[in-house]
Amino acid sequence: MRHQAKGRQLSRTAEHRKALLRNMATSLFKHERITTTTAKAKELRPFAERLITLARRGDLHARRLAERKIQDREVLKRLFSEIGPRFAARPGGYTRILKIGHRVGDGAETARIELVSE
Repeated sequence: MRHQAKGRQLSRTAEHRKALLRNMATSLFKHERITTTTAKAKELRPFAERLITLARRGDLHARRLAERKIQDREVLKRLFSEIGPRFAARPGGYTRILKIGHRVGDGAETARIELVSE
């Protein structure tokens, strides 16, 4: 039974799942949109939105908390200088998930997750 077991396992260990989300968030902030499976996109959304909320705060402590998750300094700089201020007036909902069909190789349902343009 899955009582109070939050999140999807994605057939990975906890360490692998954590690394996957960090890498996907880095790619999302670098390219502003990525294509992945629907399950991964749904797991990435709250992870990325928390980081954008930290970037909106913009103080040193928020930067250090975000630096734990985003290892790429250029992406972290972009997150705090461009992406955070862009969503300063928006009270959440910074990403959008669009379903785009099934993958050719294995038939997995794919989706595009992107930052909302504002």
